[in-house]
Amino acid sequence: MSTSEPPTWPHCAHGADPAADLVGCRGIHVPGHTACLAHLADADRDAYLAGLTPGASIDHRGTTFPESLLNALLNALRDPATGNARFGAAKFELATFEGNAGFGSATFGDNAWFGSAIFEGGAVFGSAIFEGGAVFGSAIFEGGAWFGSAIFEGNAWFGSATFERNAGFGSATFERNAWFGSATFKGDAVFESATFKDTAWFESATFKNDAGFGSAIFEGKAWFGSATFKGKAWFGSATFKDYAMFRSVTFEGGAWFGSVTFEGDAVFGSATFEGDAGFGSVTFEGDAGFGSVTFEGDAVFESATFGGNAWFGSATFKDYALFGSVTFEGDALFGSVTFEGDAVFGSATFVEADQFGPLVCAGRIVLSGAVFGGPVTLLFAARRLECRRTRWSSTAEIRLRYATVDFAQAVFEYPLTIAAEPDPFVLTDGRQLAEDPCPSAPDPGVRVASLRGVDAAHLVLSDLDLSGCLFAGTVHLDQLRLEGACTFDTAPPAVHWRRWPPVRFTARRVLAEEHHWRASQPGAVRGWA
Repeated sequence: MSTSEPPTWPHCAHGADPAADLVGCRGIHVPGHTACLAHLADADRDAYLAGLTPGASIDHRGTTFPESLLNALLNALRDPATGNARFGAAKFELATFEGNAGFGSATFGDNAWFGSAIFEGGAVFGSAIFEGGAVFGSAIFEGGAWFGSAIFEGNAWFGSATFERNAGFGSATFERNAWFGSATFKGDAVFESATFKDTAWFESATFKNDAGFGSAIFEGKAWFGSATFKGKAWFGSATFKDYAMFRSVTFEGGAWFGSVTFEGDAVFGSATFEGDAGFGSVTFEGDAGFGSVTFEGDAVFESATFGGNAWFGSATFKDYALFGSVTFEGDALFGSVTFEGDAVFGSATFVEADQFGPLVCAGRIVLSGAVFGGPVTLLFAARRLECRRTRWSSTAEIRLRYATVDFAQAVFEYPLTIAAEPDPFVLTDGRQLAEDPCPSAPDPGVRVASLRGVDAAHLVLSDLDLSGCLFAGTVHLDQLRLEGACTFDTAPPAVHWRRWPPVRFTARRVLAEEHHWRASQPGAVRGWA
């Protein structure tokens, strides 16, 4: 409402000035009078307050309350049985509370309207009970706002509210819908241990400082779409029993979801994590959607469990990505993902994922100790792939570009193929996988660094560079299948005049171990490395 427009109710008009303020005081008339409660004559105010009883409905829209006047109103409504104020319907829209507004443990037996109210001091509703709807839409809290342990039995509306300082809702209970859409929290927002029994709406909310939702319980749907967290966002140990929506959210500080349980689907599609993102020990019982997400800091999913499908398609990890000891019980969908740093999946378990990739990694992909339970195809364009002690319990095909691979002590229980892919991977929509983060070398060839300790009976190698591959401890080498243009190192060429008679090596293919052994011998000729 514009300050130049009168309110829709009969108003006090105290202080109106034809030259400066045509409206004057906007407080609604006290019943039977032509002034608001603040500008009523003392005797009339005392008489009005004396006539109130606990549970009475009151209407003081637009009224300005000095702290003493609000206390007088609360005392008039105080229930002697509990010592707390008890309201029926309470209308405080556009009211201004000049000092601390100490509603404390008040009970609102009907709807409570505080829409567009201004709280210039602290707003204290700790342990308040709202039996009807609670409307604080577009309210301005200039001091701290405390709703810790408050109970909202009806809908709670804080849409477009502004909290200039800290807002405390820790241990509050919202039994119906809780609306905080487009609200602005300029101080800390504390919802730790709060319980949302119905839908919780935080869409397009702005958290300019830290936001704490640790141990909160969301029994209904939780909507945070397009919200902005400028400080740290803490959701550790929270429980989401239904759908959790974080689509297009921006986390400018760190975001911690450690030990959170998502019992329904969790959607983070197109979200941006500008700081570190912690999802360690998170449980996703439904599908988890991280499609097109950007992680600018470290992304930590260590020991997380994905009970449904895990969607990371087209996500970008600009720093370290840790998925150590993660369990993927459904599909692990990483198509068109870009890792600009290392991607660590050490000791991860892929129960039934049938395809991993195609993806791009400018650093290392670490699958050491990982377990693949079903038939799977891995498609990587990466600088290095480490699969030490990795176990494949079914058939597998690994198609690579650019990579140097280490398969020491890996276990292949069924046929496994490692092959170099000559052309860029093709996505399901027909586009080629962009390889911008990969090395700019023109050769996308694949080099094997080690097959030590491997049982090669089920192993097929295709179009690989084996010149530096270590085979010590590899068994069943006679059953190893080489396809395409697999290359080995060669003996040093030409004649070597180390001493008389000169030494000449026959042109032949040799293993890397022979190079290492001959180079370590006294008087070794040049060419052995």
